[in-house]
Amino acid sequence: MPDQKKSPPAVKLFALAALFGVIIGAAAVYVKETGSGNAEPTETAAAVCPLTGEKVASLTPFMKGQVAAMSPAASPRPIALDFNDPDGKPTTVAAFAGKTMLVNLWATWCGPCREEMPALNALQKSLGSDKFEVVAINIDVGDDEKPKAFLDETAVHDLRYYRDASMGVFNNLKKEGLAFGLPATLLLDDKGCLIGSMNGPAAWDSDDAKALIKAATGG
Repeated sequence: MPDQKKSPPAVKLFALAALFGVIIGAAAVYVKETGSGNAEPTETAAAVCPLTGEKVASLTPFMKGQVAAMSPAASPRPIALDFNDPDGKPTTVAAFAGKTMLVNLWATWCGPCREEMPALNALQKSLGSDKFEVVAINIDVGDDEKPKAFLDETAVHDLRYYRDASMGVFNNLKKEGLAFGLPATLLLDDKGCLIGSMNGPAAWDSDDAKALIKAATGG
């Protein structure tokens, strides 16, 4: 039986995703018109991500069901993001070289994010390895007290605590046409190249999500 039929949280996330899609429909039109998320590949992108286009094509059939909102990258390219690691020290996507990453931006004031975090935690617990990591980046402004309290209250302990109180990661992705609300999620390959992006929540603990990640990591 699919996970969503035996897991009430997955059903709730599916409903939230549908509602999110209705709310942000107009915003999606704006993003499409900006074209920033569909730029022509540059020479640098082609050099860094020479095989990512082939990988995107092979993974597109897995972007279905509970992860149908994941859009395959029209122009695979390296993604550069700056944020803090669990020790509060600056890090970047480049530090995860060799790992496929599911980068998720979340905040405690975002209702769908709060619903989604346990599913992301379950995905990390199930498939996290030296080849894959869920990199959930909190973008609450202020100190760490509120987001850490939320993670403790919801028993989200398998995700490492990444942080960007400046919201720079969100603003950068917004400029690229990859984020226009929360949660926002990117699937990156082991070179940090964009495979797909999603705006809105998903049941990341579902069979569909696991199949996508396993295919992305060659598992």
